[in-house]
Amino acid sequence: MAQRFGGKHSPGGASGPELNDWQGARVEPAGLRANLMFLPPVILTAFSFGGGASGLTLGLAGAAVLMLGAWLLREGLRAEAEYQSRKLARRPAMPRKIAAALCSGLGIALAAYAGDPGVVAPVLFGLLTGGLHIAAFGIDPMTDKGMEGVDTFQQDRAARAVAEAEATLKAMSDAILRANDRKLEARVKQFQTAARALFRSVEEDPRDLTGARKYLTVYLTGARDATVKFADLHARTPDPQAQADYEALLDDLEQNFAAQKARMLLDDKTDLDVEIEVLRDRLQREGVGRR
Repeated sequence: MAQRFGGKHSPGGASGPELNDWQGARVEPAGLRANLMFLPPVILTAFSFGGGASGLTLGLAGAAVLMLGAWLLREGLRAEAEYQSRKLARRPAMPRKIAAALCSGLGIALAAYAGDPGVVAPVLFGLLTGGLHIAAFGIDPMTDKGMEGVDTFQQDRAARAVAEAEATLKAMSDAILRANDRKLEARVKQFQTAARALFRSVEEDPRDLTGARKYLTVYLTGARDATVKFADLHARTPDPQAQADYEALLDDLEQNFAAQKARMLLDDKTDLDVEIEVLRDRLQREGVGRR
């Protein structure tokens, strides 16, 4: 069934501000270069069938290792992008990009050994491939960022809560697709942008988790359930009143999430002001403060 596209300036379009479905969008870190790394194992597999039993075995083994390396590279680039997007972040538990370079070198070494059963050539080809891989894609972040003085236990609790909240947002995105309405999809993304702004505040200061927990669990779960029910209803029989009620719900939720983030920032500033006043009083008592 054809889908009608339109916007603010289209016939019958909305007269209010147009929602852009690119707002809050994130660029896929694994771009063309990373995706091209899936091509060598395919080519190696195709050429391995003419090399006899040993050549086929070594070729398929090399292709499998190369495929693993390409997958590790893609996941490593995504993990690095998440690391760079946060003010506070731990280094990846597994250095996927380095592991991808090792897999690439080993895969090419196996392919080279299939054609030249020596030691020197496969080793040289493997080392060269691994070095070029690191030169092209770099290595994983090897140090934590902004974690000085942070309670790691509280940080882990906040990270788990945010991960569960992200899964709820993903379920909302999947559900609203059933409504087959680009405007509604854009509206949900706009709400998710406000929700993720709250997530980032919790990650940067895990002490805020207690005050934000009901937003990350109760409110998001309710928003997901409402989205599922509305999408199913809208897909069967579109109801303008139901759509208006759903959009009003998203408006209320978005305003509440933004207000909660503002309150957390105000509380953080109040805590800072208290710390500053305490230190100033102590300095003045010791005779080293400003007079």
